[in-house]
Amino acid sequence: MATTKDKTYSVGGVLLERPFKLRRLGHFGLDVRDMDAHLRFYHDLLGFKLSDVNDFGARPNLAEMLKDVKETKGYFMHYGGDHHAFVLFPKEMRDTMARARGREPKPGVDINQITWQVGSLGEIVHAIDFFKEREVPIARTGRDMPGSNWHTYLLDPDGHTNELYYGIEQIGWLGRSKPQDMYYRRFDEPPALPQMSEEAEVEEAKAKGIDVYSGFRDVESAPATHDVEGVLLPRPFKITKIGPVSLFVDDLDRSLDFYTRELGFTLTEETEVMGQRAVFLRTGTEHHSLTLLPIALRSELGFSEESTLASFGVEVGSYEQLRNAVAFLKDNGVEFKDVPEELHPGIDYAAYALDPSGRCVQIYYYMEQLGWQGTPRPPSERRSTEGAWPETLEPLSDTYADQVFQGPLG
Repeated sequence: MATTKDKTYSVGGVLLERPFKLRRLGHFGLDVRDMDAHLRFYHDLLGFKLSDVNDFGARPNLAEMLKDVKETKGYFMHYGGDHHAFVLFPKEMRDTMARARGREPKPGVDINQITWQVGSLGEIVHAIDFFKEREVPIARTGRDMPGSNWHTYLLDPDGHTNELYYGIEQIGWLGRSKPQDMYYRRFDEPPALPQMSEEAEVEEAKAKGIDVYSGFRDVESAPATHDVEGVLLPRPFKITKIGPVSLFVDDLDRSLDFYTRELGFTLTEETEVMGQRAVFLRTGTEHHSLTLLPIALRSELGFSEESTLASFGVEVGSYEQLRNAVAFLKDNGVEFKDVPEELHPGIDYAAYALDPSGRCVQIYYYMEQLGWQGTPRPPSERRSTEGAWPETLEPLSDTYADQVFQGPLG
């Protein structure tokens, strides 16, 4: 295999081993079979707001491919200003598209995308050359609509789609996304550099006579009756961040090599769960953004045999909100699963809700932060969560240090 060993790249004037640096988990998606049930869970109960509903079957380049598929709409959702942090696509549609492009879907891989944000458009373009040189297969590259994010897609050794992206459309106080008439700036190939700014795109669209205020807007139907730390909301909690993502993989060492060597993740910690290794990787100061688990652990934990997703995390704004979220979801018929503490080092109190397909959604309020030395808190210094959850907690040195949610709660 070709190698870029000993090379360095200027990333914004700083020399790194790769021509890009992953900053955070930007968005995440699932392929599902019962769309209505999953929309109720993720939209109505968890509170992700719709930013766009896109009918892929209506796209001229996909109409023939998808003519026999019943459900062809993808649902893009957000919790803050980013156009989407979470997406739901029909599983049948995604499998049909994969087969039409010469790739047989791998059983159990129902993750639509795991999407990592980088710092510039240049990083995306240079990453494409980097992956080609290292013979990492690239699925596609360009710029997607809706969302307007420049990207490149690649597959990990287990067939999970990882996307690197720069920038994403921002939804402001009006709650409206870009109108579809502005999708003419979609790209299906690597862009030439430089490109016009988002501000210039808006001015160009206005000059074309496009109504820039005509985009999609999701109107909340549930009454705002819950006092969430001073703000009335339809639920007694608010999602303020997504992640981490936990995956079951066939070969732990092979996957660990891919995510550290090709994508640049840093190994934070290893633990043992039921006699099996578990590795926790990070992209920034949070303890982990990604967890890799051996596939043999799936049945031992009693997780769904139909998915390679161990869990998808959503952070809420406080410990009080976490407790209230669990009670609210249970009152609405959501089941929860007991999970060993060893599966979430760096997170103290966490609850694992089951979505309609039996996938675990990890709900938490706190993630351990690593400083400039890059070492995690020793296990002996971590808070034990055994037994009944207390009503209040004593603070840790980094309690709420990761709370950077910029928007109003509602």
